[in-house]
Amino acid sequence: MKISHIEHLGIAVQSIEESLPYFTEVLGLECYATEVVEDQKVKTAFLKCGEVKLELLEPTSPESTIQKWLDKGNKGVHHVAFCIEDGVANALAEVSEKGVRLIDQAPRKGAEGLNIAFLHPKSTCGILTELCEHPE
Repeated sequence: MKISHIEHLGIAVQSIEESLPYFTEVLGLECYATEVVEDQKVKTAFLKCGEVKLELLEPTSPESTIQKWLDKGNKGVHHVAFCIEDGVANALAEVSEKGVRLIDQAPRKGAEGLNIAFLHPKSTCGILTELCEHPE
């Protein structure tokens, strides 16, 4: 697996509208896109900080994994996403062979049209890890 960079940090928020002023007005970052990802039951807002993106994640349903995570009293950084140069499918096979527990058995579509897959935090030092690739 060849990781080129941190693609983004996913940050769980109850409300993008209420959270965005901190990132835009206090930190001076610009929100350049918002998107609803229906199958993940989440609304996203993207901001750029240097070469790394911040992805604000707002649940759109009580069944959203983000809502369930927030309901447990969690908040803030939800996951770290790495850009994989040699393909998410290849990376999944490689980490699976090394005993890493997979959440996604195959890549799926995520926000911004990326191919994504998640690794279970019980196998990744407690960090929910997302593998991403830009489609060709």
